Amino acid sequence: MSNLERVPAEILLADRTDAGDGLVEIFTPREVPLGGPRAMSVRRTLPQRGRTLIGAWCFVDHYGPNDVAHRDGMVVPPHPHTGLQTISWLFAGEIEHRDSAGHHTLVRQGELNLMTAGRGIQHSEVSTPTTSVLHGVQLWVALPDAARHAAPDLEHYAPEQVRLGAATLRVFLGAVGGGRSPVRTATPLLGAQIDLPAGERLELAVDTGFEHGILVDCGTVAVNGTTVEAGSLAYLPLGEPTLVLQAAGDARAVLIGGTPLGEPILMWWNFIARTHEEIVELRRRWQADVIGHADDRGPFGRVEGYVGEPLPAPEMPAVRMRPRA
Repeated sequence: MSNLERVPAEILLADRTDAGDGLVEIFTPREVPLGGPRAMSVRRTLPQRGRTLIGAWCFVDHYGPNDVAHRDGMVVPPHPHTGLQTISWLFAGEIEHRDSAGHHTLVRQGELNLMTAGRGIQHSEVSTPTTSVLHGVQLWVALPDAARHAAPDLEHYAPEQVRLGAATLRVFLGAVGGGRSPVRTATPLLGAQIDLPAGERLELAVDTGFEHGILVDCGTVAVNGTTVEAGSLAYLPLGEPTLVLQAAGDARAVLIGGTPLGEPILMWWNFIARTHEEIVELRRRWQADVIGHADDRGPFGRVEGYVGEPLPAPEMPAVRMRPRA
């Protein structure tokens, strides 16, 4: 999914581990339009001023449930990415994915699509005509410096359900609660959907070397005793050995986690890089090669089969991008 903000903030992302304080931080979402006044919007909980990374996770968008049977659903034209991986996870609906590495796949409920942008890729995402309700999350993971220039790729995985008492887990990255994903990641990561019936309690042993985030999709969940409403993201620091979830009503949540990245990274629009100069050059190549049709053999290639024009990049900020206080 593209970041379609016309004036995207430049954010230098750096680790804040806050190890061992035992506190649960709550982050509420902000609405971001996804491509125009009549298009769908998403609820963004990461990055924020108070928290820019959870492990290597750097972007959390949450959308739906949206009735798209008689209106436009998701229509995101070809757009670029560098230095990251995108994770598409649906609760309902179906999305057609096309990318410049030659992949043409369908993103379906309960099935993971992990796209590695590496040194550069472009892709489009369009909900299918048979989709009546669209509901899911789009997540980004920052690649470490050693992996960020890798060739683009796509992995697909449909995890099996794991039952823990009354709870159900679908582990799409990493391992927790008896579920394990074979999908490769550049840094240690965790990603899972958790469904918990009303009044039920789930206790999960987790890696104390991970930071964790819990995005509540529906219902209200107490996370280690702190109430988290639907749409909000709870953050737990390093050192927590156990996550305890208590559902006030039928609840669903997405659990993410990972070891601190250990590197500052600069994120602007759909690019993750390390310096202002890198971002300037990536934007120049996108505008010249793709928007200007100068070279479809450049770092972003071309998306076959999409009918329509790619997204132009926003204007660069008038000042040199640098860390925020």
